[in-house]
Amino acid sequence: MKGNAQRGNQLAFGSFGIKTLQSKWITGRQIEAARIAVTRYMQRQGQVWVRIFPDKPITKKPAEVRMGKGKGAPEGFVAPVTPGRILFEIEGVTFEVAKEALRLAAQKLPVTTKFVVRHDYDFKNENV
Repeated sequence: MKGNAQRGNQLAFGSFGIKTLQSKWITGRQIEAARIAVTRYMQRQGQVWVRIFPDKPITKKPAEVRMGKGKGAPEGFVAPVTPGRILFEIEGVTFEVAKEALRLAAQKLPVTTKFVVRHDYDFKNENV
């Protein structure tokens, strides 16, 4: 996976988000673990958008099987991401809550991430 993300690299829904800085496969389990971490910390306030979906099937042959004899059985699904791709977005919470919630989500993911804020976000009018 070469190059940077061509689409999905701008905040589209929320005011805060995390952006990946590496190319990697992210499994469905990792995405779900990060989503749960975010919603638990936010205590069901605000709204969360998951901007990636694991739609690439990964196959694996069983252990101790000889080479050949076709392709292995599907093992799971992954979402391939490239640098710049927005993974999660948050809206409806304060800056501090959003930063900590997305930090907890980033710990569950196999890529290094960066916290991003909408360019027209007004820090003075945090009335949430």
